[in-house]
Amino acid sequence: MTKEIAKTTGGYTSPFERIKRTNEANNEYWESRDLSEVLEYTQYRNFEAVIYKAKLACFNSGHRIEDHFADVSKMIEIGKGGRREVAVTLLSRYACYLTIQNADPNKEIVAQGQTYFAIQTRRQELTDERLDEDRRILLREEIRRHNVQLADAAKGAGVIKPIDYAIFQNHGYMGLYGGLKQEDIHRRKGLKKSRKILDHMGSTELAANLFRATQAEEKLRRDEVKGKDAANRTHREVGAKVRQTIRELGGTMPEELPVAESIKKIENKQRKQLGKAKTPAKRGTANGRE
Repeated sequence: MTKEIAKTTGGYTSPFERIKRTNEANNEYWESRDLSEVLEYTQYRNFEAVIYKAKLACFNSGHRIEDHFADVSKMIEIGKGGRREVAVTLLSRYACYLTIQNADPNKEIVAQGQTYFAIQTRRQELTDERLDEDRRILLREEIRRHNVQLADAAKGAGVIKPIDYAIFQNHGYMGLYGGLKQEDIHRRKGLKKSRKILDHMGSTELAANLFRATQAEEKLRRDEVKGKDAANRTHREVGAKVRQTIRELGGTMPEELPVAESIKKIENKQRKQLGKAKTPAKRGTANGRE
């Protein structure tokens, strides 16, 4: 094992990559006994103390220990066909990072491990960040499309003038945001009046608003709602139902969710990365095209 560990550069696969495992859901993990061997701990009980410190660090950083450390047991061979049960901890990438941060710093392999997991953890963070950005862009486009359909359904109910539609939209927000109107949400989240609140919502908040828009449209059409007051009342009731569902599931109320980076900035960044310098089409706000 020592000779194998020493070959961590020059095109050789990292020993930490070699001991990585995947479960049936294709999620990666590491076994503590494999990691202790790579880190040259001859006595596993000494390594258990390192894992304990890593768990404390996980807890103190605000993460759930059980999301990153799973204590299980497994059977191992002990020679001459014998087997015995031993304790083992299944570690996420983040758990490995914390574990190595608490390992013996005098060992060269520990320093290698710190570098490896720091880089890999950052790569994963960047990947997760890009996935969330793509999810936000997709949800934002879906809301833009469904707001057009919602405006059409509201028009069929008698919401004709732009000022009436603005009032109608506010009723949906008031239901979902506990009585807050659009301008109240702007102030609550510290946004300038020129900024669209939908452009600064994270994926969770966007999903809640998408659900509000789709359900309001369907209810207006299904119930054949007529009249501005009835349409406003319907939209607010739907928003309130979505809020109630969030509360029942133990979720964070939308007005409490953090402000996200402007989707327009994300789109521009991705456009530059793809080498596309074309200017995005100008978007209007009338008749639901928010």
